Amino acid sequence: MDGRARVMEAERPAVVRALDWQGLLLGVAFATIWSSAFTSSRIVVEYWPPFLVLSLRFLLSGAVALAIGLAAGQRVRLTRAEWQAVVLFGICQNALYLGLFHLAMQTVEAGLAAIIASSLPLFVAALGRLFLGHRLAPLAVAGLFAGFAGVLVIMAGRLGQGLDATGVAACLVGVIALAVATLTLRNAAASGKLWIVVGLQMLVGAVALFPASLAFETWEVGFSLRFLAAFLYSAIVSGVIATMIWFVLVRRVGATRAATFHFLNPFLGVAIAAAILGERVSGRDLLGVAIIMGGILAVQLSRAGRT
Repeated sequence: MDGRARVMEAERPAVVRALDWQGLLLGVAFATIWSSAFTSSRIVVEYWPPFLVLSLRFLLSGAVALAIGLAAGQRVRLTRAEWQAVVLFGICQNALYLGLFHLAMQTVEAGLAAIIASSLPLFVAALGRLFLGHRLAPLAVAGLFAGFAGVLVIMAGRLGQGLDATGVAACLVGVIALAVATLTLRNAAASGKLWIVVGLQMLVGAVALFPASLAFETWEVGFSLRFLAAFLYSAIVSGVIATMIWFVLVRRVGATRAATFHFLNPFLGVAIAAAILGERVSGRDLLGVAIIMGGILAVQLSRAGRT
């Protein structure tokens, strides 16, 4: 950086200098795609059993990611730590988190599922603190609680509408599984073979869920252009592109900071579900997202070490 550039950098407001703008854009892009996945998932489970449609989705997503990786010169030669991370991530995120959420969304609205998923940062922070000794700066802690408060504001307006307790419980177990997956990402793709890692963990999810479908589901399926569009969107955009962004984001800003972008899920998930599925959006939802955004900003500006 030359002298003039250093002067210009010094003259920028401290808040602007503190923000990682590329990380912020990656996080918002990920949150938007991930939030839209609740709507596409809600559509596909109207036509196909959840474990069956997910296993096929993972098979397609994994094949696409592996093909891109091989075309880019990457090879399926991973370290022991990378293989362990691939298997753990594939089981926790794909088989458990997405499997349980798809199962739940047979009775749980897409917007509510997105709201529950937004509790991820709290589980990441709690598990990181309990098992890995991670520490957070006071501003980051305040941001986490502010984000969760925003989630509670949104959820409070929905409690009187009737909730499926089993579906909500399945979502919560899924979020805990995703928190475990998130904390393993630092060991994944240390050699830079991100496409290979993404493809392999998708295939792990397919291998884990297909036997569950054989054992527990009745294969009654339907087809329509609506289903096909939702399935392809889930497989390619939500499955491959969003997962790649997530890997890059966690490696860039750390697990806890990356997880805070899930606090955007309530607003984005509810808004997308309202636009496509006709689910409602209230003034309480808008108030909640304002609180959530403040929490995300606080965590992003904290000077805590990456976790």
